[in-house]
Amino acid sequence: MSEQSADQGEHPDIPTRWAATTGQTGTTGPTEPSEPDIPTRWASAADQAEPDIPTRWASATGQAETDGQAEPAIPTRWAASATHPDMWVDPAEDPRDTGAELTDERSTLTYYLRAYRQTLEMKCAGLNAGQLAARSVPPSTMSLLGLVRHMADVELAWFRRTMAGQDVPWVFRTAADRDAAWTGAVGDPETVAKAWQAWRDEVTFAEQFVAGASDLGVSAATRDGGTISLREVLVHMIEEYARHCGHADLIRERIDGRIGQ
Repeated sequence: MSEQSADQGEHPDIPTRWAATTGQTGTTGPTEPSEPDIPTRWASAADQAEPDIPTRWASATGQAETDGQAEPAIPTRWAASATHPDMWVDPAEDPRDTGAELTDERSTLTYYLRAYRQTLEMKCAGLNAGQLAARSVPPSTMSLLGLVRHMADVELAWFRRTMAGQDVPWVFRTAADRDAAWTGAVGDPETVAKAWQAWRDEVTFAEQFVAGASDLGVSAATRDGGTISLREVLVHMIEEYARHCGHADLIRERIDGRIGQ
C-alpha cells in the first residue's frame, strides 16, 4: 500500500456491491471513475435482503462507540515493531517463529498453517468487541470477528465434516443464511467469546486429526462425490488463511492504523 497519508477530505458515497457470476441480465456493473462511489451489494444467488452497514464503531483509543452512519476518522498508520517497521511485532516477541527445522512435508505444511492461524489471532489482538465487529471497508460485511467465525466454520468443514466424516452442524452458518458467520458478527463481548471458543475448538480438533493421521495421502469423500487427500486440505487451508489474513491487514489498518506482517 502507498505510504502517502490518506485523504482527509469528503469520503465518497458508498457504492452498490455486485457480482458478475450470477448471469443476471440488464446489469452492467459499476462504472470505473477515478474515485468510484461505493456500490450497493447484490447477488442473485440469495433472495434475502442484505443487512445494512452497521452503525456502531469504536476507535482504538478507547473512545466511546458512535451511533449513526457517519464515517469514522481515518486513523494514522503505525507499527509496533521497533526493529522491523513492516512486521507486526519484533522478532523476539513473534510466536510464529519457533525456530523449528522443517525437514519434511508434514512439518512444513503444519508449520505454515499454524503460523497463519496465529497471524489471524494477532491481527485481532488489543481490540474491543465493537472494533472486532467493525465493518470498516463498506459495503463489505467482512469484519475481523466475522473472519474468526468464518474460519471456525471452514476448519469444521474440512477436518471434522470432510476428513473425519462427522455428521455435525455448522458452527455459525445456517440453512437460512449461509453468510451468518459474517452477518451475525455483532459487537458484544459474549458473541466475541463464543467466536474465539468455537474457532479454538475446531483448530484443536484439526491439529489432533493431522497429528493422528498415518500419512498425508489419507483421503475422504467430498460433497460433490469426489475425494480429497489430507495433503490437499492442508494446502487449501494455508491458502484460505493467507487470503483472509490479507483481508485482516486492511480491516485492522482501517480500524486503528496498525500495520505489519
